[in-house]
Amino acid sequence: MYLSKFFIPITKDLPTEAKIKSHQLMLRAGMIKQSSAGIYSWLPLGFKVMKKIEQIVREEQNFIGAHEMLMPTIQSSEIWKESGRFDDYGEEMLRIKDRQGREMLYGPTNEELITDVFRSSVKSYKSLPQLLYHIQWKFRDEIRPRFGVMRCKEFYMKDAYSFDLSDEEAKKSYNKMFYSYLKTFNRLDLKAIPMVADTGPIGGDLSHEFVILAESGESKIYADKKIFEIDPTQYNFDDSSLQKMREDFTKIYAVTDEKYKKDNFNKLVKKENQIITKGIEVGHIFYFGNKYSKPMNCLIDDKDGKKTLVKMGSYGIGVSRLVGAIIEAKYNNEIMKWPKSISPFDVVIIPKVSKNNNENLEKAEKVYIQLKKQNIDVLLDDVDENMSNKFKKHDLIGVPYQIIIGAKSEGDNFEFKELNSKSEILSLEKIKLKLNR
Repeated sequence: MYLSKFFIPITKDLPTEAKIKSHQLMLRAGMIKQSSAGIYSWLPLGFKVMKKIEQIVREEQNFIGAHEMLMPTIQSSEIWKESGRFDDYGEEMLRIKDRQGREMLYGPTNEELITDVFRSSVKSYKSLPQLLYHIQWKFRDEIRPRFGVMRCKEFYMKDAYSFDLSDEEAKKSYNKMFYSYLKTFNRLDLKAIPMVADTGPIGGDLSHEFVILAESGESKIYADKKIFEIDPTQYNFDDSSLQKMREDFTKIYAVTDEKYKKDNFNKLVKKENQIITKGIEVGHIFYFGNKYSKPMNCLIDDKDGKKTLVKMGSYGIGVSRLVGAIIEAKYNNEIMKWPKSISPFDVVIIPKVSKNNNENLEKAEKVYIQLKKQNIDVLLDDVDENMSNKFKKHDLIGVPYQIIIGAKSEGDNFEFKELNSKSEILSLEKIKLKLNR
């Protein structure tokens, strides 16, 4: 992609309405544009990053055997009345009517709808367990949307739902999701800590938030620093290992403020190991048994032919929120460096360009062609601009690698730089090897 052809409306001005780094950077780098309070258009740069996050989420859901589907954004009020949540959910739910006067709503979550889908299709324990998920836009009418994509009205979310015959089997599904979330955040280069949390309006008796540490976070967290020493990659994907994984994490004190009790914290965690800070929730998982299957009469035949209520869980990851959360975790000294797995481009070529001399641009175009042949996603900065401004711009965009073509470039050797590191002179072949790792 040539920068001159790419739609990326970068601005030098710091947006006055943006109070945290992620909101400031996303507006300045032309990743999003506000449409109205709490609602944003995702522009090409931001959309590209979000779609890469989405794909990682999808791959890890597929790995544990979850099946992708797609449910609508607009739902009937009838199933929400059936579950008892239509009136209880509160003013965050956007209620609307169609032209026939039927009550509808813009889905803030999908427990009711997935239960309705399941009960119409599955009648026997032989079809269990089932893990179903979709990645879809949600809407919650926040009274005071703020912090850009971190707390907005319309957001992009992966939500999954498990269906099992018994509590014991349901907790195996819960453990699979627990494992999937740890792997997902690890691939995003995030240290997300599972913390015992309140179930909120979803309900249930088992819940974990996955939280990354950040001073801009809205959640206050209390933890034993030992929890950061657990390596999630040590566990295998089998029921006994997954159970041990959850036990290893949950036996170490780590809670959000809703579950915090000072006496317990001081009793269970040594003073020198206590961590009290803020964090950003990037995922939340719940087990709630028959909370929805009971009022919605979601029954299956068990092994004895008796009708029994299906056991359910719910599992969410804020895909669009993760873009902002990653910025909060990675942004440092006016430089954004995206994790390689989700960077909008693999590398940017920055030639020194002038109207009177096309030599550097011609070299850059030859390198561009060579890298494209290797299926390397390249951004070529062909804009006539002084190098100081170019470097500031690319610090903002955050592509992790740069090829700088100027006085230090000779023959097949070019200046190569990883953001926040010193540059080195490398041959094009060595650059290809580094980019293909």
